[in-house]
Amino acid sequence: MKRMLSLRDQRLKEKDRLKPKKKEKKDPSALKEREVPQHPSCLFFQYNTQLGPPYHVLVDTNFINFSIKAKLDLVQSMMDCLYAKCIPCITDCVMAEIEKLGQKYRVALRIAKDPRFERLPCTHKGTYADDCLVQRVTQHKCYIVATVDRDLKRRIRKIPGVPIMYISNHRYNIERMPDDYGAPRF
Repeated sequence: MKRMLSLRDQRLKEKDRLKPKKKEKKDPSALKEREVPQHPSCLFFQYNTQLGPPYHVLVDTNFINFSIKAKLDLVQSMMDCLYAKCIPCITDCVMAEIEKLGQKYRVALRIAKDPRFERLPCTHKGTYADDCLVQRVTQHKCYIVATVDRDLKRRIRKIPGVPIMYISNHRYNIERMPDDYGAPRF
C-alpha cells in the first residue's frame, strides 16, 4: 500500500505545500472567443486574382523525373497546358534534393539548371522540399505547384486558391484553375 505525504512533511518544498487551485467553471452564458484565420485579399470566392500570365510554376523533384520518363519538354509542355508564357521556378531545397539523388538523376539536374528556370532562394533550416513548397505557397499565392506526389497534392489542396499541375496521359493537366484564365478543363 502506498503512503501519501502530508502537506506539512519536511521533504516537500515550499511551492509543493500549496494546495492545488480548483479550476474555474466556465460560464455558459459568456461569449465565446475564437480565432478565425484571415484569408488573403487576393482571394475572392476561391478565385485567386494574383494568378495571371506569365505563370510562375513551382516545380517539384518528382515532376521533373516523371516529365523525363514521359519525354516531355518542361517549359513547352507547360505553355501548351496553360496557353500562356510560363516561368518554371525551382527552390534551393528542390535543387538540393535532386543533387542528393546522385548520378542516376543527372539528366534531371541538368534540366533543373536550365537558364529558363528561375531559382528561388530558401532562408529556412532543413532541406525537405515538400515543406518548403507548402510554406512558400501559403505565404505567396502567386504560384502554380507542379507535382506528381500524392501527399504533397493533398497538402496543397487544403490551401485555397493554389492550382496544381500534374502529369496524366503523357501531357500536363491542371486542377483548380479558374475558368477565365483559359486553362483546359479535364
